[in-house]
Formats: sequence, C-alpha cells, structure tokens
Amino acid sequence: MKKVYIGENENVILVKNFKNYLQDLGYSKSSCYMLPDCIRDFLSHAKKNPDRCTQKEIRSFYEHLQQRPHKQKEGGLSEQYINHHVYAIRVFFNWLESIGAIKHNPISVMKFKAPKGNPRQPLTPEEIKQLFESTITLKETAILHLFYSCGLRRSEGEALNIKDVHFKKQILYVREGKGAKRRAVPMTARVTKELENYYQEERRTARAKDREAFMLNRIGMRMSGDSYNKALKEILKRTEVKPETTLHHLRHSIATHLLESGLSLEYVRDFLGHAFLESTQIYTKVNQRQLQKL
Repeated sequence: MKKVYIGENENVILVKNFKNYLQDLGYSKSSCYMLPDCIRDFLSHAKKNPDRCTQKEIRSFYEHLQQRPHKQKEGGLSEQYINHHVYAIRVFFNWLESIGAIKHNPISVMKFKAPKGNPRQPLTPEEIKQLFESTITLKETAILHLFYSCGLRRSEGEALNIKDVHFKKQILYVREGKGAKRRAVPMTARVTKELENYYQEERRTARAKDREAFMLNRIGMRMSGDSYNKALKEILKRTEVKPETTLHHLRHSIATHLLESGLSLEYVRDFLGHAFLESTQIYTKVNQRQLQKL
C-alpha cells in the first residue's frame, strides 16, 4: 500500500485507502461500502484530521448518533446501527496505528454499551430435513448444501468458482473468506454427489455467461447474495420452517449440529473459518466451561 499522508485536505484520500485496506483483507462488499461511509460521518462530525482526534471527539460522535433522528423513518437510530459506527471507528484507528499514521489509538481503551442481541436461533435437524425434502431442483439442493452442509457465508457463496469444488477429493475450497482467510471444507459423499449432480446436469447444460462461477442464476450469471436469498425463500414457502430464516441461519445451524454431535470447538472453528474460538462460541452458544477446557 502507498504511504498515507495525513494533512488537512487528505481525509478523502485516507478513506479511500481505508476502503482498499478492507478489500485487501477480504471484507464483504457491503462492509467495504458501509465502514468507510461510517468513517466519513465521523470525520465530518469531528472536523479534525484523524491524527488529532481524541476520545473526546469519539465520545461526542457516539452521543450525536444516539440523538440523531433516522433519515428514512420516524424515531432514532437503532443500537445495531450505532454499533456499526463504533466498530468502523475501531477498525479505522487500528489500521492507522498499524501503518504508523497515528502515535496513539484513542479508541483502544474505550468501552461502549453493547447492543441488545438479536440471536439467530439454529434450525433443528428436523427442520433442516424438511428443507431438503422440499427442494424441487438440483440447484435448490446445491444451495442448501453450500450454506448448511458446507457452512459458507453469503459472500463466500457469491465468490465460489468451479475450480473451488473438487469432487474426487471431496473438498470445497474457500479462497475469499472473511479477513482474507482461506480454508478447505471437507464434504461428505452425499454432499459431493449432489453438488456434482447439479454441476453435471444443470450447471453444464445452462447457457453460462459466467464461465467461472459454480452457481448460476436464471440468466447464466454468477449467483448474487440476493439471488441466494430469493431461492431460499422459495424453498421456505413449501415448508413449516419460520419464513424469516436466512442463509446465516443455515451456517449457524450446521455449527450447532456439529458441536452437538461431539466435534471439538477447534474443528468447528476451522470449519467455519473463524480466527478465534470466541467467535465460534458466539455462533453456537457453547457454554463457558467448554471454552475453558481447551
């Protein structure tokens, strides 16, 4: 990365460099848009260059967000939305510190009220079975396998290419995971067979405009996150599974089911592509005793 110069009129360039940093680390497209946007809000409010910002400016911005009305509906900003800004500021100042652009990180020891959780309840094995039994096409079955059986994130499903799925080895490679982490996901014989069925019978006979993507939409282009969501909603309509179920519910569910079957936290951490065991614990609601045993 080019050296970043912090001057009075350099904040625009600085935010662009920050966005490039997020992209290099493998953050999702939505995060690469949202986090820099949060930083623009912060710098506009602070009216200072980042190297001159202190805890005072950060606290002032935090209080401003709590009082700021919502632009699109009545009421104020949600706790989750405010927390996104706090997270963005943390990542931003950590980055500035890592490249030597600031001497002191003003947010490093600051604490903020944690937003009220909105935990994703995992589906039961019976509900997962219901989903698979309700699929109509090979493509729908493949989608469930990617996000449940393989535990992919939405962004990882979007980035999946043909070369990443190895049927003979029964391995799926995630090359663009969160935080630029790569991993190999083992597939069972059933998962391998049903993904290969999709590839051989639907993917290869489709009029593919995108010749690299493993999953294609109805016009032959790479499946987007929205396309995956729509496909899941169609499957849900044929079941009694709660309609608000998302792709991430599927990922959460496989992690929970793997732990319940007796697999270790380390294995599930690697399977999900987490950097830390604590992240796996959050997803799967493992109790503290299990974590301390490791």
